[in-house]
Amino acid sequence: MNVHEYQAKELLKEHGIAVPDGHAALTVEEAVAAAKKLPGPLYVVKAQIHAGGRGKGKFKELPEDAKGGVRLAKSIEAVEADAKDMLGNTLVTIQTGEEGKQVNRLYVTDGVDIESEYYLAMLVDRASGEVAMVASTEGGMDIEDVAHNTPEKITTITIDPAQGFMPHHGRSVAFALGLSGALNKACQKLAKQLYSAFTSLDCEMLEINPLVETKDEQLLVLDTKMSFDGNALYRHPAIEEMRDETEEDPAEVEASEYDLAYIKLDGNIGCMVNGAGLAMATMDIIKLNGAFPANFLDVGGGATKEKVTAAFKIILKDPAVEGILVNIFGGIMKCDIIADGIVAAAKEVNLSVPLVVRLEGTNVAKGKEILNNSGLPIVSADDLGDAAKKIVAEVKQAA
Repeated sequence: MNVHEYQAKELLKEHGIAVPDGHAALTVEEAVAAAKKLPGPLYVVKAQIHAGGRGKGKFKELPEDAKGGVRLAKSIEAVEADAKDMLGNTLVTIQTGEEGKQVNRLYVTDGVDIESEYYLAMLVDRASGEVAMVASTEGGMDIEDVAHNTPEKITTITIDPAQGFMPHHGRSVAFALGLSGALNKACQKLAKQLYSAFTSLDCEMLEINPLVETKDEQLLVLDTKMSFDGNALYRHPAIEEMRDETEEDPAEVEASEYDLAYIKLDGNIGCMVNGAGLAMATMDIIKLNGAFPANFLDVGGGATKEKVTAAFKIILKDPAVEGILVNIFGGIMKCDIIADGIVAAAKEVNLSVPLVVRLEGTNVAKGKEILNNSGLPIVSADDLGDAAKKIVAEVKQAA
C-alpha cells in the first residue's frame, strides 16, 4: 500500500525526523489557509498523487508551457493561483503513463534555503533477506538515470535485520554522502531513525529524494515516498486508514474486498488462477502461444462460489478481455466447488467471450462433469499447454 507525501512525512515526524512545515489541502480555500499558517515568504505547492516525477509532469488541461505538479510560490496569491491550476486537473508524469492521474489534494509546505541535495532510500533486498540502505550524492535527480549513467555515485549498505542497525551503518551512510563534522553526526542519527521507521512500520520501501542540507547546516526530508507490506497492515490500523482508493485501479480495489489478488495488464486474455506461481506460469504460456494476458488474478487457496463469481465479474469489466482461461489446481480447493462457481458466474454475467477451463486435483472428475452438464459453451482442457492453445484459438476464431 502507498501513501501520499504528506502522510509519509507525518509518520517520519513521529520518529523524530525533521521535515519542513506543511499542511494538506483538498480545496483552493484550504490551500490558501495552509499557506497562511506558514511563515513564508516562499511556499511550495505540491500535487499529491501516487506517482513520481511530479515536478517534471504536465497537466492535460493546461497549456504545454504551464508549470508541473511541484511549484514555488512567492505569495499567498500565487499559492491560490497554483491551487486553482492543479486541483481537479490531470497530471501526466513518467510514472503515470499517458492517462495521468487526477489531482484531488495538495500539500503546501514552507520554502527551504537549499545548500545541497542527496538521495537516501531503504528497501527490502529479496536476494539476501536483508534491508538495503541506498545513498547517493545525486539527490533531486531520477535515481534510475544516476544508476544507468553514473553507478559509481550510488552506495548500498545492507543491514541484517537479526542484528539490527549498528553505528558503522550510520557512518557508512554519512561517508557515502560526503558529510563531515556536525552534518556527519546528524546523518548518522537520521539513518538510525529511518531504519527504526522502516522496520517498525513494516515498510517495503522508504525513499527520500531529496534529502537536503540547508543553509544553516540542517538535514531536512524535502520529499519522501513510502510503501507498506499489505500483509502486515493489520498491525497498523492507523496506516491502513491512510489508504486513498481514488489513487488505485477501481478493479483492484474491488478485488481486494473479496481477498483476490488482481493486477490489470495490457493483453486480451483474462486469467483466473489459484496460486501466484501457477498464475505466473499461466501468463507465460499464454504469451508463448502468441497472445497476451489481460490480468493477473489469484483467487487463493480457499475460493468460494461467491469469490469465483466476483473474479469473473472483475475480469469482464475490462473491455479488452476477449477470452478467459481458468487454470485451477485443486488441493485445498475442490474442483467441483470451483466448477459450480464457474457455471454460476458464467450464467450471472451472461458470458459472451470464449471460456477455457483446466481443472486438476481434488474432485476433478466431479468438476469436469459439472462443466460438461452445464449447457454452457465451456471448453475443457487436459493440461496447461492444451488450455493455452485452446483459448488462443478460440479468441482468434471469435475475432
